[in-house]
Amino acid sequence: MSQRYALEVALQWVGVGLYIAAAVLLVFSVVFGRARALGWSLWLAAAGLVPHGAAILLRWIAVGHGPYMLRYEVLSSNAWVAMALVLLVIARRPAWAAIGAVAFPLAILSLAFGLFSNPEIQELPPALRSIWLVFHIAFAKISAAAFLFSLGSAVLVLLRLRARPPAWIGRVPALQALDALVVRSAGFGFIFWTVTIAAGAIWGNQLWGRYWGWDPIETWALISWLTWGSFLHLRLFFKLGPRPTAWLAVASFTIFVLALLILPAFLHTIHTVYFT
Repeated sequence: MSQRYALEVALQWVGVGLYIAAAVLLVFSVVFGRARALGWSLWLAAAGLVPHGAAILLRWIAVGHGPYMLRYEVLSSNAWVAMALVLLVIARRPAWAAIGAVAFPLAILSLAFGLFSNPEIQELPPALRSIWLVFHIAFAKISAAAFLFSLGSAVLVLLRLRARPPAWIGRVPALQALDALVVRSAGFGFIFWTVTIAAGAIWGNQLWGRYWGWDPIETWALISWLTWGSFLHLRLFFKLGPRPTAWLAVASFTIFVLALLILPAFLHTIHTVYFT
């Protein structure tokens, strides 16, 4: 193991430790209503972004391309973007801190799984050096963070609607506000996911000479897009209530994770020739 890689991994584990401490304090703050604990949680999460971001930057310099070739790089950078966006939202709207109780652990798991993936350095082939690939990857990360926020809001909606909701649920935003956040976050993510697929099609045409080839990864990306689009259509045109809206958001997020992270790990496709 090279010294550079050892330093890179150590920095990421420091980030994991700070994120875990931030998540514990955030949950403590939400459950017991301690505003001071929330402040410390946000500071620790922000501190975790520093070594984590430094590790991503070290990797970027070493390989000469952004964090989008290996699963190791993708999962780590996805976690950084998710933590940064959720932290920004909670810092501006402390009443939404409970969403972090869902988002923080999932981002931590993404980073941890990335650390156990193949870290072998791969140079970016000349054929992949396209601005459309950058758009494709960047917008995918933003949409993932937005969908994660929708999921967190949906979980809180379902907890509020339980016959015996937990006592601390009274300290989170009202049901109507959470319900609106589920839909708005999903809509925001859907826009970026649409651009992700469109940019990927343009890049695919540059690389393979076709906009769409029904590759399994492309197909599942389309299925995820149709799922989120159907979710928004059903909610907006059929006036679904908070409970079915929340369950549909959970189902849509599950399909999104399946398409974005799980299936690429098991399917050998034209995409996995380049991204492993």
